[in-house]
Amino acid sequence: MSAAADAAPVGDGPGGPSADGAPAPDRTGAAAADGATTVLFWDIDGTLLSTARAGVFALEDAAEALLGGRPDFSTLDTAGLTDHAIAALALQSEVGDASVESVHRFVSIYERQLPERLSMRQGTVMPRVRELLEALGGRADVLSLLLTGNTRAGARAKLDHYGLAAHFADGGDGPDGAFSQDLGSRESVARRARELASERLGQALDPDRAFVIGDTPHDVAAGRAIGARTVVVATGTYALADLERLDPWWALEALPEPREFAERLGLAPAG
Repeated sequence: MSAAADAAPVGDGPGGPSADGAPAPDRTGAAAADGATTVLFWDIDGTLLSTARAGVFALEDAAEALLGGRPDFSTLDTAGLTDHAIAALALQSEVGDASVESVHRFVSIYERQLPERLSMRQGTVMPRVRELLEALGGRADVLSLLLTGNTRAGARAKLDHYGLAAHFADGGDGPDGAFSQDLGSRESVARRARELASERLGQALDPDRAFVIGDTPHDVAAGRAIGARTVVVATGTYALADLERLDPWWALEALPEPREFAERLGLAPAG
């Protein structure tokens, strides 16, 4: 049985009438019009890969450098937060102060320490991620961008470490997408991702051909902030039942095989 056989496609789209007469969610992506590009916005942690919490070591390094001690990050609810929000949470919990300057100093130390710290745990690329990215990378009708709470440097370190960087290369010194750059919300990152996609396409983003793919409620909120359809996988810290309650467009245990993924999103068969 495929990973998506137990999936629950549950929201974010128009469809036929439901039992109570209201429009039912469209459970499949409408086929893309000729020449239309489907934009996929990818989260990193819990979606593309798991560092097995190796990033916590770099967070602890930053905390020790600034505060002289190492907070217990296992007691902080950081899933889906941006790197800047995590820094603010740690600072607030330890010293009751999370000024903009202290947050940026914290993040800067974290970014310097992260590449070395990633090797301290045996992380992994999530199931079928490599196959999906390879299949999608050869398509002219798909644009994959990152939409992540990682900073650009943090995203680069993780993608380099796990061999995924080539799938999001921007032709410069970093991965392509929108990242945590200040204390703005995940939704603000999503809006920057939408603007970037529109620039790449040379026209306004069609929300029916835009999909935010993640593993937390923050990813669902980010997708809805830009009108995109949301795909959530239970490969992070949230169970499938918890994700289903968010009423995303598609909730599933793990990413499916490339063919099934393409069919569900309404992509034309690969030539």
